[in-house]
Amino acid sequence: MIRVGVFYPQKEGKKFDMNYYLEKHMPMVKQKVGPALKAVTVDAGVAGGAPGAPITFVAMAHLTFDSVEAFQGSFGVHAQQILGDIPNYTDIEPIVQISEVRM
Repeated sequence: MIRVGVFYPQKEGKKFDMNYYLEKHMPMVKQKVGPALKAVTVDAGVAGGAPGAPITFVAMAHLTFDSVEAFQGSFGVHAQQILGDIPNYTDIEPIVQISEVRM
């Protein structure tokens, strides 16, 4: 099992529309990738690790797939439309990491 993490770093002067992300972007992603997507969660940053520290990430999405191939096969054919929607909710360049789920 793998997890695709999409991280949106906090940057001064940048925007992130969480309502659009939750109500339009993520439902579109779910619809496009279909049953290959086993689970998805979205986190909204609220605080840094130390008391009073600013958030590191405005938002993080975690998408779970059976394998890298399952992710690539389901996402790849829709990548242009999914990635093309990013300017509708943010001007932050996302950081993406694919990880193997160990626990």
